[in-house]
Amino acid sequence: MAFLGGLVRISAAGRTDIGRRRAHNEDRILVGKQTWVVADGMGGHAAGEIASEYVVTSLQAIDDFEDLRSSDVIDAVGAANQRILDHALAWPESAGMGTTVAGLASVQVGGAAHWAIFNVGDSRVYRCQGGALKRATVDHSETEELVLAGKITEAEARRHESRNVITRSIGSQPPPQVDLWLLPQTPGERFVVCSDGVTSELPDEQIAEIVLPAPSPQAAVDGLIEAALVAGGHDNISAIVVDLWADADAEPDEATLPRVRIEEV
Repeated sequence: MAFLGGLVRISAAGRTDIGRRRAHNEDRILVGKQTWVVADGMGGHAAGEIASEYVVTSLQAIDDFEDLRSSDVIDAVGAANQRILDHALAWPESAGMGTTVAGLASVQVGGAAHWAIFNVGDSRVYRCQGGALKRATVDHSETEELVLAGKITEAEARRHESRNVITRSIGSQPPPQVDLWLLPQTPGERFVVCSDGVTSELPDEQIAEIVLPAPSPQAAVDGLIEAALVAGGHDNISAIVVDLWADADAEPDEATLPRVRIEEV
């Protein structure tokens, strides 16, 4: 999709795949005009896909706001949290349902467009700028805590016995804190929003090798999904790629795209 706003163009693409091992897809994505979201549901009796759907529909409701604010994003996530709690109360068999969320929104700060990057759980946002890919969010998971403490490596975290244990999720009481960062928008940026179905299969180096040279958001998304499937596809796989360009008529030229470089967080 393309969205014309002022002197910039935002182009985005998204895709979700059931993977090779799961019976159904509990991931939901939103590729909107100014909000881009991945939610990875959890819970039996199809409750995970209901929880992730609540998150996506709550954030979709703010996608048409004329002057979207970061507080609107926080409020929408909070509304989704309450909807999930209400659902579990009405249908006890859904107790324990929940979801992660990671997303990007184009918001107004002081009259200027900024990025709001946000997450709860272990779905991630990456930022690509200046030929480098850098993680823009911090996982809320037991393995992330072990990595930050220096007890295991990133490679070990992808296969660790606690790799699926998250420490913060939507659908909890009290409501979880939403991590949110604000950044000014810079033409030439590319963002990746993805579930752990991508990051548990692919190291950051491989994500960069796929995303940085891709000639379009759709090519980047397809490359990530296919690589995660080849790597095993143990979970549902979801990815969104968002580009910002200064000239509304210009598309990136594959020959001018930067070579791969990884930056540490």
